[in-house]
Amino acid sequence: MKIRILDDTIRLRLDRSEVETLGHGRQVEATTRFADGAAFVYALVPADTDDPQAGFSEGRLRVTVPTDQLRRWAEDESAVSIRGEHGPTKILVEKDFECLEPRDGEDQGNRFRNPKALNT
Repeated sequence: MKIRILDDTIRLRLDRSEVETLGHGRQVEATTRFADGAAFVYALVPADTDDPQAGFSEGRLRVTVPTDQLRRWAEDESAVSIRGEHGPTKILVEKDFECLEPRDGEDQGNRFRNPKALNT
């Protein structure tokens, strides 16, 4: 899972296996560790909520999305994103597409086919 934060917007991008995990009702979590031993943990969690929500506590970012919404999104190959707002925070959850230009050292085998790629 990749994360991008810009001001009050949180954007999470997920590969195929992560989307499948969410579609089965299980959370996806990632950790960034720092030299001083601190860690930043971010998780996307299926939950019994009406709308996407986000919270931050003790170095942990937790984004929750309604379980049924995640399941439908995971099952629909053409569904790209889930959007929501929770207070001042905008939330965007996306399927991670293959890059149009390959990048050295980056495995794209588990990403979704980019809809902008030429049909070959």
